[in-house]
Amino acid sequence: MAGQIVECVPNFSEGRDVDRIDLIVEAIRARPGVAVLDLESDEDHNRSVVTFVGPPEEVLEAALAGVGKAVELIDLTRHTGEHPRLGAVDVVPFVPVEGVTLEECVRLAHRAGEEIWRRYGVPVYFYEAAARRADRANLEDVRRGEFEGLREEVRGNPERRPDVGEAELHPTAGATIVGARKFLIAYNINLATPEVAVAKRIAKAVRFSSGGFRYVKAMGVKLATRNLAQVSMNLTDFEQTPMHRVFEAVKREAAREGVAVVGSEIVGLVPKKALEMAAEFFLQIENYHPGLVLENRMAEAASEGVLGGFLEELAAPTPAPAGGSAAAAAGAMAAALGEMIARIAKLMDYDFSADRALLEAAVERDATAFRAVMAAYKLPIGERGPWVEQALKEAATVPMEVAEAATRVRASAAKLATEVPAKFSSDLETAVALAGAARTGSMANVRINLGSIQDAEFREGLEERLRGIS
Repeated sequence: MAGQIVECVPNFSEGRDVDRIDLIVEAIRARPGVAVLDLESDEDHNRSVVTFVGPPEEVLEAALAGVGKAVELIDLTRHTGEHPRLGAVDVVPFVPVEGVTLEECVRLAHRAGEEIWRRYGVPVYFYEAAARRADRANLEDVRRGEFEGLREEVRGNPERRPDVGEAELHPTAGATIVGARKFLIAYNINLATPEVAVAKRIAKAVRFSSGGFRYVKAMGVKLATRNLAQVSMNLTDFEQTPMHRVFEAVKREAAREGVAVVGSEIVGLVPKKALEMAAEFFLQIENYHPGLVLENRMAEAASEGVLGGFLEELAAPTPAPAGGSAAAAAGAMAAALGEMIARIAKLMDYDFSADRALLEAAVERDATAFRAVMAAYKLPIGERGPWVEQALKEAATVPMEVAEAATRVRASAAKLATEVPAKFSSDLETAVALAGAARTGSMANVRINLGSIQDAEFREGLEERLRGIS
């Protein structure tokens, strides 16, 4: 997944009801172009953390879909858990990953906040880089009092009024805290004691707000299901304050308390570099460099011949991938060229990222759809009818979406050519030509599948869409 990529890591106040959690995740996953990378649910904290990535606009809509489903399903008046919380959807941070700045994520966070209030009636506070007030940059300051306390205070204290919405929390969903930040590692260390007071003293020793590490936030909590105390932490800059340094500090503080460390855990995902730094520290490898890591070298080798695998598949004597996948790939390259030039020229009104994500995904989707058609025709004659029809519909829908996206890309690239210096003309001519080829090839694929589809209404709908771009 390349281009403009944003990560979103919403925290939901539900960690026990698997069915509810699944419905929230499915609402997020249903958004095209978004990949759900991780789900962590904790029964003691009664909290779930979902990690997903994609182009900015798709991530925004996926986040809003997840918020909507959580507001529908979670009732904070019935919620208990070790982790502090202000809302059914407690925090929604946007994190720049690739081709996106922190400032762009701030704008995304502000749009998300406005939409959460408009769509669901849940008031919103902004934190970290998206904070509109200096005293709300720190999450713990915004969350002070939690749902039960702020529900009463917000009515009479103007200083606690939400950034978006009325001075009244949602009756069951509370308020949501939306922000933009750099990559954060949620890192917990478990202690061989049930005494939460020990964990709280250790947390106080290592967190920045009480004199500890600059990029560490920490609290002590009780894990009732394991009869352990835990130092629960957020590492907000792992390169400045590495995981291994924090682990060693907690271990030393625990030893002073006469307590052992029984293990640590990562909530969500962690950058590979953070683990490599820990390995270098603990193993004391004298000649260490990232190139020693097998996966790093494999990724490097793969990137040197990024088209090789696809072209070999395309050239193989098999029915798929074929023309539909090639058309989608041509469209994706056209969108990538347009995106590159728009970014160099700083013309932010031109956004090719959503169409590029759709076209990239369609390279594999088209081949998968064709294989499904072939598989359906192999079923017994008396059984294959509905399966063939369903497969043919997908085989016609995918290239239809490609044709529409390629048409948009071609038009945007042509318009962009009128607004940038002549030195970009050859790149944009290439983009227009590639998009045109993608459009022509995918429309041919739509037509060839239409003739075999029995559903007249469906067929007419696609024919109307074809006429709309002809």
